[in-house]
Amino acid sequence: QDKDTKMTEFWLISAPGEKTCQQTWEKLHAATTKNNNLSTNSKFNIPDLKVGTLDVLVGLSDELAKLDAFVEGVVKKVAQYMADVLEDSKDKVQENLLANGGKVLTKIYLSFETEKLFKNYSSSSDTVAFLFIFKGVNQIDNDLKARASAYNNLKGNLQNLERKNAGSLLTRSLADIVKKEDFVLDSEYLVTLLVIVPKLNYNDWVKQYETLAEMVVPRSSNVLFEDQDSYLCNVTLFRKAVDDFKHKAREYKFMVRDFQYNEEEMKADKEEMNRLSTDKKKQFGPLVRWLKVNFSEAFIAWIHVKALRVFVESVLRYGLPVNFQAMLLQPNKKTMKKLREVLYDLYKHLDSSAAAIIDATMDIPGLNLSQQEYYPYVYYKIDCNLLEFK
Repeated sequence: QDKDTKMTEFWLISAPGEKTCQQTWEKLHAATTKNNNLSTNSKFNIPDLKVGTLDVLVGLSDELAKLDAFVEGVVKKVAQYMADVLEDSKDKVQENLLANGGKVLTKIYLSFETEKLFKNYSSSSDTVAFLFIFKGVNQIDNDLKARASAYNNLKGNLQNLERKNAGSLLTRSLADIVKKEDFVLDSEYLVTLLVIVPKLNYNDWVKQYETLAEMVVPRSSNVLFEDQDSYLCNVTLFRKAVDDFKHKAREYKFMVRDFQYNEEEMKADKEEMNRLSTDKKKQFGPLVRWLKVNFSEAFIAWIHVKALRVFVESVLRYGLPVNFQAMLLQPNKKTMKKLREVLYDLYKHLDSSAAAIIDATMDIPGLNLSQQEYYPYVYYKIDCNLLEFK
């Protein structure tokens, strides 16, 4: 589909059945496609649910509004976490966010088999459907928190270790730079120090280091490593001269790093790093799979909620017996305003006060969401822009 003209938002609307619901559908389809393709449309068939009393429906309408916001939040969270986990491959997020057994997101709506959607509870009441959805999505939300926490912990520990091995010579770990042969080890009298020498002062170091204190071993200094600004040098001297040497070195801007060569410790650090890195790799695949599956679950649950809202709202607006046609529109970006006008002309007769409030914002009875847009027909927006990551 052409990205420039197709919106990644959908409008789920319903209008009362004319002589038949088929007629309602045909009228809408003709009106939105005859001039210049204003939208891509499909029927959205919602099975008849058991209708309670008006009071129950008004209460349910309120609850569904809250459930809608909750489920949308979980869908967003799972999608956002997928983007976090895929780190450098943000472009792969979209292909991993497939719903309903692998159909690409924006196509999912256009081929929705809503009868299948409701197979779990089509014979029960909308209240049971509500609880069923809430329980499932709440479980996903809780699982996500636990999995994200474990994975983030692992990632954080690994980053800390990696940070230790990066940065300037003044602060970074030196364990992966130095070798055993750079040190005089196991000597009662001699010790090797590691010194950070600014590159600008290197000539001074070569001239001065042997005389910074008594008992420095001549020619015992080598450059072991360099970064942008400094050299890492070793130097060997008698233990008793160390304090004197450190003090003098500081005057010349040579920094002695506290470092004891300890093979066991360095090995343990390396093993810890490898262990964390392996653990992260091991967890990555299953975590992405879990996110894919549960994104799909949460997403389908979200569409369930929209369907329930359309059903409840349609009964509240259009009355009994249940007789309405739900339709899914994917507007074309450039003609959205025109599409609104066409829909208004089609359905303005449904609401005598609609003329006064078109494009205004007001509360729908039973809905305390003042940001809910009001139209003479039942209308809910499904916004997929929330799943776009740059």
